[in-house]
Amino acid sequence: MFDTSLPDLNGKSILVTGGTGSFGKAFIRRILADWKPKRLIIFSRDELKQWEMQQDLSQEKFPCLRYFIGDVRDGQRLDMATRDVDVIIHAAALKQVPAAEYNPFECIHTNVIGAENVVQAAIKNRVKHVVALSTDKAANPVNLYGASKLASDKIFIAANSLSGGHDPIFSVVRYGNVIGSRGSVIPVFREMVAKGAKEIPITDERMTRFWITLEQGVNFVLSSLAIMRGGEIFVPKIPAMKVVDLADCIAPGIPHRVVGIRPGEKLHEVMITEDDSRCTVELEDRYVIEPNFTFWDRRSFLADGYKLVPEGFRFASDSNTKWLNAETLRKMI
Repeated sequence: MFDTSLPDLNGKSILVTGGTGSFGKAFIRRILADWKPKRLIIFSRDELKQWEMQQDLSQEKFPCLRYFIGDVRDGQRLDMATRDVDVIIHAAALKQVPAAEYNPFECIHTNVIGAENVVQAAIKNRVKHVVALSTDKAANPVNLYGASKLASDKIFIAANSLSGGHDPIFSVVRYGNVIGSRGSVIPVFREMVAKGAKEIPITDERMTRFWITLEQGVNFVLSSLAIMRGGEIFVPKIPAMKVVDLADCIAPGIPHRVVGIRPGEKLHEVMITEDDSRCTVELEDRYVIEPNFTFWDRRSFLADGYKLVPEGFRFASDSNTKWLNAETLRKMI
């Protein structure tokens, strides 16, 4: 899934911000398995996570690896890390909705100012391609995390104008909840079951969410990197599921306790709004939100087999045509 077109990363220097996170580790392993990069730079601020990662992925085993301690908030450090880099995958972010609501300054500094620092470093060092990871919460945001990622998306799309038609080109990948990642509700439910929980907390019985596996997320980023022209927001066609059905799958037979929606949470997630549909095209496996650039040529997209979505189209977890059932979820887990 999402691997029909892949980039040639052999001999390339690649930097992954947030490289010790769930996505970063999965992405690094995939690159090491399928390509022979010149350098593969793991950029993150947590020395313990870097040390733990080095126990398995050491530079002795993989000479191309570079462990670079730094924070995307620090533009000077990021500038140093991106010298002679060909590709940046920007995965660093503060992602927890309640934490962002309680610590708004920290969220803005990492997700918004950090995005600006990545753009400036990439332009200064003439990086070839930059792909930034986003979230479904960036569409019609109701919480600070979503709003900060919307601002980040806008920064990366606008960066294509700032680069003056030269390297680098910037695109965004937007997808939903990642099964099994840190912060996912699935490991939380599993831990509760293992500890003998008598009930499972549910925020709202109507709540729905998009779901994607780490492997699918990595494949989607790689395939988007292969076809990006600069300025697009790539959105995968992924399934949705009710949270109550998810709980029944992970903890069958255990009753639910409705605890209410947390501050900043949505009942349903949206990845493409009705307003965005006017500049959205689709392929068999993804949607592409085109940028509002005067020089953007939609005709070339349509000539390559992309199709227009209907007027007023909306890609949301409550009206999605693809739904996960318990059997499929177990296979994904």
